[in-house]
Amino acid sequence: MFESLSQRLSDTVNRLRGRGRLTEENIRETLREVRIALLEADVALPVVKALVERVKVRAVGQEVLKSLSPGQALVKVVSDELTTLMGAANTELNLAAQPPAIVLMAGLQGAGKTTTVAKLARFLKERKKKRVMVVSCDVYRPAAIEQLRTLASQVEVSFFPSEAGQNPVDIAKAAVAAARREVIDVLLVDTAGRLHVDEAMMDEIKALHGALDPIETLFVVDSMTGQDAANVAKAFSDALPLTGVVLTKTDGDARGGAALSVRYVTGRPIKFLGAGEKTDALEPFHPDRVAQRILGMGDVLSLVEEVERKVDQEKAQKLAEKVIKGKRFDLNDMRDQLEQMSNMGGLAGLMDKLPGMSSIPDSVKSKVNDNELKRMVAIIGSMTKKERRHPDLLNGSRKARVARGSGTQPADVNRLLKQFMQMEKMMSKLSKGGSKGLLRQMRGAMKGMGGMGGMMPPR
Repeated sequence: MFESLSQRLSDTVNRLRGRGRLTEENIRETLREVRIALLEADVALPVVKALVERVKVRAVGQEVLKSLSPGQALVKVVSDELTTLMGAANTELNLAAQPPAIVLMAGLQGAGKTTTVAKLARFLKERKKKRVMVVSCDVYRPAAIEQLRTLASQVEVSFFPSEAGQNPVDIAKAAVAAARREVIDVLLVDTAGRLHVDEAMMDEIKALHGALDPIETLFVVDSMTGQDAANVAKAFSDALPLTGVVLTKTDGDARGGAALSVRYVTGRPIKFLGAGEKTDALEPFHPDRVAQRILGMGDVLSLVEEVERKVDQEKAQKLAEKVIKGKRFDLNDMRDQLEQMSNMGGLAGLMDKLPGMSSIPDSVKSKVNDNELKRMVAIIGSMTKKERRHPDLLNGSRKARVARGSGTQPADVNRLLKQFMQMEKMMSKLSKGGSKGLLRQMRGAMKGMGGMGGMMPPR
């Protein structure tokens, strides 16, 4: 998400970094580029005008012109205004209600509501420690009810059954009664997809809302619809008292125009971003972090949170102790590291959150894909336990057998072993000097990543 916008904006502001001073003329020139970049990213025109005007007022004022580092000051102004445009801070779900707290989901057909209900159920269960029940009021698409039943089973939350032909309001009321009996904290109500111009369907969801009086009414919208996402969200917010928006399929949207437009056009906060089909692919929307990603600054905070949540801490601790004690790093350890990386969204997911990625050529980015991770895990999986512990045993015939077993070529096995040797060599260096040696190596690595070594604690 935001790749094209990030590239354009980064190129534009980088041209200013080296300027000793800024003038009204080169600020106007820069803002013209910013305007074009935003329009190409499919940001709604009123939003573009408002953003550029706000940046212009602050940039042409004393704030930037008299700054010691005008280029960096302008970057900060753009970042601040992008953040303000998208809502300043993350707006959490309001669940402060007599249980069950009811969350009603609305949106167009195909926006990903049912999948989002399952993702949100998992989010609330795992991260907020809530007891969750889900119910489908989509009586027009029988497959939707079965889909939600299957997803509820996968994420291990309660499912209230319903059938095609039932009245949606009756289903919802029965689900609320069941949730109260079972002492459920949150009831998520899935609804049928509907067009905002379909009066009968809009009347139905208004009736549902009136019967349930939900504490949260979330509009689920496909981010790839660009400007239309903001316009449709506005139409729904006029018809329903929406409390927030969930943007789905953001992994397929390189422009990001919807994320920049929805808050301004609807006045409703974006609460979550959905990226991918997996039930854990839902993240709270943080405007400040998104603004930093757009300007090529990365999103280190989200990356740290993801590491804390998805990395197996026990395995990480065991590997650290093994390295510090000087024990040999083997292919089992390497496989664990590859699998952990895959759990965090793979190489592409990690790159998206690292600073400076917008400056990397597209030709290089396109070569980064997670198929290589899967291939490497498959190769290691085709080895015997003894071979994984003692890679030196892998002679020509064994490599050929491993290649056949993993559906790869002997050259792929050799390439993996070469990468393993490099990792083993690094781990060996880390073990020398124990934890101090580990810290020293980390400091050196951080310096190599662009002058971030100052972030490491002193020895």
